[in-house]
Amino acid sequence: MIDGDLSDSVWQKAPYVENFKTWMPDFSLDMTERTHVYYAYDAEHLYFAFVCFDREPDKIKTSITQRDHVRSDDWVCINLDSFNDNQSLYCFYVNPAGIQEDSKSVSGTWHEDKSIDMVWYSGGRIDDKGYTIEIKIPFKSIRYANRNPVDMGVIFERRISRFSESGTYPPLSPDRGFDFFTQTKPIVFEDIRKYTLFEILPAFTAGQRSERIEGVMVDQTRESDISLTAKYGITSELILDGTYNPDFSQVESDAGQIDVNLRYELFYPEKRPFFLEGSESFRFSGSGSGDPLQAILHTRTIVDPIAGAKLSGKITRRDMISAIVALDEFSGTDPGDAEDRYIGIGVFRYKHALHEDSYIGAIYTGRDDEGSYNYVFGLDGQSRLNPSTTLGYYILGSLNRDSPDGKRLGGHAFGYDYSFATREMNVGFGMQSIAPDFNTKMGYLTRSGLFMIRGSVTPKFYPASTIFRRCDLELSGSYIRDTVYDLEETSSLVSLKLTLPNNTSITTRLNLSSEVFNAKLFNTSGVYISARSQVTKRWYINSNVRYGHTIYYSADPYQGHGLRASFGIVYQPSHKLRSDISLTYSDFFRENDAVQLYDYSILRTKLTYQLNRFLFFRGILEYNDYYGELLGDFLASFTYIPGTVIHLGYGNFHEKIRWEHDRYVESRRFLMTKKSIFFKASYLWRL
Repeated sequence: MIDGDLSDSVWQKAPYVENFKTWMPDFSLDMTERTHVYYAYDAEHLYFAFVCFDREPDKIKTSITQRDHVRSDDWVCINLDSFNDNQSLYCFYVNPAGIQEDSKSVSGTWHEDKSIDMVWYSGGRIDDKGYTIEIKIPFKSIRYANRNPVDMGVIFERRISRFSESGTYPPLSPDRGFDFFTQTKPIVFEDIRKYTLFEILPAFTAGQRSERIEGVMVDQTRESDISLTAKYGITSELILDGTYNPDFSQVESDAGQIDVNLRYELFYPEKRPFFLEGSESFRFSGSGSGDPLQAILHTRTIVDPIAGAKLSGKITRRDMISAIVALDEFSGTDPGDAEDRYIGIGVFRYKHALHEDSYIGAIYTGRDDEGSYNYVFGLDGQSRLNPSTTLGYYILGSLNRDSPDGKRLGGHAFGYDYSFATREMNVGFGMQSIAPDFNTKMGYLTRSGLFMIRGSVTPKFYPASTIFRRCDLELSGSYIRDTVYDLEETSSLVSLKLTLPNNTSITTRLNLSSEVFNAKLFNTSGVYISARSQVTKRWYINSNVRYGHTIYYSADPYQGHGLRASFGIVYQPSHKLRSDISLTYSDFFRENDAVQLYDYSILRTKLTYQLNRFLFFRGILEYNDYYGELLGDFLASFTYIPGTVIHLGYGNFHEKIRWEHDRYVESRRFLMTKKSIFFKASYLWRL
C-alpha cells in the first residue's frame, strides 16, 4: 500500500542517497533540512521514498488539494529522464499530504508542460521529525527504451517554501545554471517486464442549455454523447492514439481576461484531454519569452474535431516523431456561412538527438478548408556550445490561401536564441525575422512584418543577509524594424528582482520604449512592480502593477496612458478548504485631452473544498464590470486516477438588463440570461 509509511521491509534494504545541495536561491550550499531518498523497482513498477527531515514540523506547508495545485506548498520531485538521452524529463511532484502534480519538459525550451496527467500513485504523512513520501510509478505510464537493461537518469528535488529554498541530488553545477537535462544521475533497471500497452477510455457526457428569449427562459439544447479513445503501445517507445467523437468539454470556464484595446487575440491554454499527451514535443527552439512567434501548433485552433489519430514516440534511439491527423467540423454561425463543413488537419514533428541536449528537428502543420489552406513547415534545433551556453534556432516557411479563388501567399520566419547561464550571470541574445506574409492558422503569432534584435545581461548577487536571499539585476534592450511601414522602435529595460524568505519575491522594472502601429510611432514607456509572498501558512498574496504610456489600437490609433493591474489573495484556513480572490483592472486616458475612454475590471472568486484526494467541490463567481456581466460556476468532481472521473457542473450567466415591452433595456439589477448543467463520466481501462 502506498501511504507514506516506510516501515515496509523493502525500504529497510533499499539503497538511498542524501547530501542534497541547493540551487535556489544559491548553488552548492547544504540545504537547511536533511533529505534521504530511497529507490527500488520490480518488473512492473518504479518505487521511491523520501524522508524529509524538518526541525519545525508545524511550519511544513501542505494542503489536501486537487491534483496539479501543489507548487505553493513544500514538495519533493522526481525529474526522470526515462530514455537517458538528455532530451526530455518527466516531473513527478508530491506535497507532504501525498497530493500529486506532474509535467513534462523538453530540451530547447525552459517551458514545463503542466497539462500532462499520468497514472501513478503516492502517499504522504507528517510526523514529529518532518514528513515522508512514498511513490509508485508503473512502467506502463512512461515511455522508455525497448531493450534490456534499461538506462534512465534522475534528479531528486526538494522545495522548502518558508525558506524560498530548493535543492537537488545530484547537485546542479553552478557552471550550468538551471540546466536539469544534462545533470541527471544514471540508474539501470534489468528484466523489466515486456508488455503491450492497451488502454480504452469511454466517456459519456450529457447537458442542457437554456437561454432567455424575449424575457422568458427557454430550453435551447439537450445533448448527450458517447466518445471513445484508445491507446496502443506499438513498443514501449512508440504509442498510437485514436479517438472517435471525442469529448473535448472543459470542466472549468476560462478565467476572464481584459479583452478591449488589444493588438492581437488572447491566448487561452489547452485543457482538452486528447491533445495533452505529447504536446510538449511541438515546442520549438530559437524563440524567447515575449517574442512574436509563440507557438507553431496551438491546438485550440482545432475547434470541434469528430475524429483524430496521433502517433508519438521514438523510432530509433536518437529519433523521435509525433504526428496528428484530425477532421474538424465547422458549423456556420453567420447568415452568409455555408452549411456545416469539414476541415482537414495534419501535423508532423521529427527530432534527432545529438550530443547532450542538442538536437535538430523538423515540423509541419497543415489546415485544408475546401480550397483555402495554410501550411507551415521548417527546421529547428539546439546546440550546446559548452556547459554554460546553448544556441537555439529555427527557420520556417508558410503557404496560405484564404479562399478557393484567392491569391496564394508565402512568407518566411527565422530566428535564433543564444543563452549563457551560470551562478553569477545570465546572458541572452536573440533575433527574429518574420515576413509580412508569414501566416500560421494553427499556431500563435502576435505580429508579422518585422526584424527584431534583443539582448539582456543579468548579474546575480547573493548578500550575506537573512532577509535578502538573492538579487537579480537585469539590463536588456531590443530593436525592431517594422518592415511593413519602414519604421523603427526600441526598448530599454532596467529590472531588479529580490528573493526573500517565505516564497517571497519583489520585482521592479523601468522601461523606455516605443511601438509602431498603423504607420505611426507611439511611446510605450512605463514602470512595473510585481510582488508575491506566502505571508503565513494560510495567506498567499500576489500583485502586478504597470503604469505608463500606451496605445489605443484602432484604425485611427492615438497616444494615451493608463494603468494595468492585478491582485490576488489565497486564504487557506485548513488543509481542505481554499479561497482564491483576484481582481484585474485596466484603464485608458487619451493623451491630448485626458479623457478616460474606459476603465475595465474583473473580480473573480473561487472557493474549493477538497473532501479527500479524490473528491472536491468548487464554486466560482466572476463579475465583469465593463460589460455588467456576472458568471457563476459550480462543480463537483471525483477523480480516482486520470481518466476515471465523474464531473457534475452547473453554470449561469447574468446581465444588467430587463425585458421591457418588446426589447431589453439597461437595469441596475442582474437578470439571468443563460444557464447550463452538465454531467460527464469516463473510465480508464488499462489492459
